[in-house]
Amino acid sequence: MFTRHYKVWPVHAGYHLDLPQTSVYVNLEVSALRFPDKNAIIYYDTPITFRELKDEVERLAGYLQHLGVKRGDRVLIYMQNSPQFVISFYAILRANAVVVPVNPMCRRGELEYFVQDTGATAAICGQEIFPHLEPLIGTAELKNVIVAAYSDYLRTPTDLTLPEAVAQPRQALSGDGVHLWSEALAANIEPGPHVVGPDDMAVIPYSSGTTGAPKGCVHIHRSVMATIVQGVYWNPRTAQAPTLATLPFFHVTGMQASMNAPIYSGNTSVIMTRWDRRVAAELIQRYRIGSWRNIATMVIDFLADPEIGKYDLSSLMAIGGGGAAMPAAVEEKLH
Repeated sequence: MFTRHYKVWPVHAGYHLDLPQTSVYVNLEVSALRFPDKNAIIYYDTPITFRELKDEVERLAGYLQHLGVKRGDRVLIYMQNSPQFVISFYAILRANAVVVPVNPMCRRGELEYFVQDTGATAAICGQEIFPHLEPLIGTAELKNVIVAAYSDYLRTPTDLTLPEAVAQPRQALSGDGVHLWSEALAANIEPGPHVVGPDDMAVIPYSSGTTGAPKGCVHIHRSVMATIVQGVYWNPRTAQAPTLATLPFFHVTGMQASMNAPIYSGNTSVIMTRWDRRVAAELIQRYRIGSWRNIATMVIDFLADPEIGKYDLSSLMAIGGGGAAMPAAVEEKLH
């Protein structure tokens, strides 16, 4: 076995990992038992505890099953970062189904491809982009869409600048196959047994399609769990500090580092729907953010704010991400 890298291996880290032999959903179940009153999510100053998160996941899972979603069915998530994205992700898994996360910048033609390619029977959608998905209801296998308003989760007054889609009040939408998020939760339907395990399909994120049509990357619960656990194990200090979620959850980096890892470790995810450097700085100071997964362009914009020196950013222990490498000059300025 190749072992040369052991010479620079972190002292705290062993050479092997034992992975939970469960579905990814069980991570939420465990954290809700261990930390019921701890904040799982903070969304523009509105907190959601692990107990509340699990409760809403269960109710949405029950409603999905009420709509006919069954084991192995594909369900699209077409929305921006929000509590509803997290709830949807875990509710789909709780219902024994498969998550298909879709870029919220996609439009009708692209959505039609995803619906047909996956055979998705249902979708959960942000109301601001619902018009792009609505014409596809009743085509292929897509029969039902649950529509969410991000403003439903603005339950605490905030002085933060809100993105337009977040401030938008809930719309009164109706039609065949159209269901409001608020009504789905209010139905309070208890889901059936959770029966999937580590070798069942969990999520199908799509490639960008740079050189051709986007391709679905099939992940079972075991493979998703592996990257969650290794990330938490490799960075034990930051696993217990609030994380700032700015990368999109539909992409694997944001999905794993800013959503799934905090739920596994019982940590708090402070979610932003749209990037805003001033709001990010305020959230880091306000909630003593310890880790922040990002891309280099976010950091460049963040440091270019002439007011950045006014904020206390001393709680940050780890900043990293993906995509392009961090320019050396930006790294030096960050330090």
